[in-house]
Amino acid sequence: MNKLFTALILIFAGCNAQGSSDPDLPSGPLSLTLDVQEMVVPADTLSGEPYLISSNGQVHLSWLDRTSTGAAMRLAKMNGASWGLMGTIAEGDRWFVNWADVPSIVTNGREMWAHWLEYNGDGRYSYGVRVRRSRDAGLTWEAPMWLHDDTSAVEHGFGAMAAVGGDVHAVWLDGRKWAEGVQEMTVRTRALGEDLGPEFMIDGRTCDCCPNAMVALDDDGLIMAYRNRSESEVRDIHVARMINGRWEEPKAVHEDGWEIAACPVNGPALDASNGRVAIAWFTAPNDDPQVNVAFSDDSGETFAEPIRMDTGAAIGRVDVVLLDDGTAVASWIQGDPATGVSEAGITARRVAPDGRQSEPVTVVPTSASRASGYPRMVRDGGSLVFAWTGTQPTRSVRAARAVMGL
Repeated sequence: MNKLFTALILIFAGCNAQGSSDPDLPSGPLSLTLDVQEMVVPADTLSGEPYLISSNGQVHLSWLDRTSTGAAMRLAKMNGASWGLMGTIAEGDRWFVNWADVPSIVTNGREMWAHWLEYNGDGRYSYGVRVRRSRDAGLTWEAPMWLHDDTSAVEHGFGAMAAVGGDVHAVWLDGRKWAEGVQEMTVRTRALGEDLGPEFMIDGRTCDCCPNAMVALDDDGLIMAYRNRSESEVRDIHVARMINGRWEEPKAVHEDGWEIAACPVNGPALDASNGRVAIAWFTAPNDDPQVNVAFSDDSGETFAEPIRMDTGAAIGRVDVVLLDDGTAVASWIQGDPATGVSEAGITARRVAPDGRQSEPVTVVPTSASRASGYPRMVRDGGSLVFAWTGTQPTRSVRAARAVMGL
């Protein structure tokens, strides 16, 4: 392990801070130290598409190794300052591998589920979502299943999974309308178990290729976030909640008004705890790229005004985690405002619901290109764990643990 970076962040009240009425939030200036230590990942020389989960005191990492015939999805568990390789979740020679459409894992405490992408036709984007269950914490895996009922040779992807109340649910972008000549994606969901539950369409017109996010709410509910697509090509972030087993009508987190007749391939991130929800997202209204965070204190029913996190030249690809005191840490890829996006780093910044936030800190340098993929961040007690795709000297998965001092 190499010590990459030790940073002391002195946090000052932001210009929009009004003081907090939440008794759990710390008062006055905040501080955060990040002692970042890189960890050796047992990945092949050519690898990418990392994904992290933190559950019941354990952190797991999945990624894709490139093989001589295709790709293989690997699984490792964090043991202190190192990663222990657990094995292969699945592998094949008909996999769709993409820097943004990343396979994932989830656990409900008894089972682990994984999803990845396989071609179901001859077209470039003729692929679907496969899921697979493990009943022994990822040591062995049952036969894979297609997540969706539709078998059209069109795009199905950008899956996200979450466990709530012992159940596991999945969402995905579904392109079955394209098989009928309608160039629109939908976002759909279903429960995973002995049998797959019925499909439910959350939104009938979404952005084509932005990753989705979904997390559990404390009251046995779910909240998922995605990029909507209006008839006038406004592509703002929306959320939908499953409460008491029923999905509510989606609503915008904030009316950014970003009109773009193309997919920005930049999805939102969510975290939830004790009735609080934090959401981070990228947007660029009026050609002003920015990363925002918004908070909810009513389990995502409503959100406060967004708080801008970046310092200019934002690239996005966000993540967010809530801390016990009600603040959150957001991460994203930040370009250099002086030189544009030619130099970039994975950046983290702590923020409070009242607008106070730290000075941003570069956790590790990275590439601004799509080859660097989507950085991931989870909380492990008093630490943050990061995973990303390095691009030099080869494209390979890397990870680091950052001990926080608050």
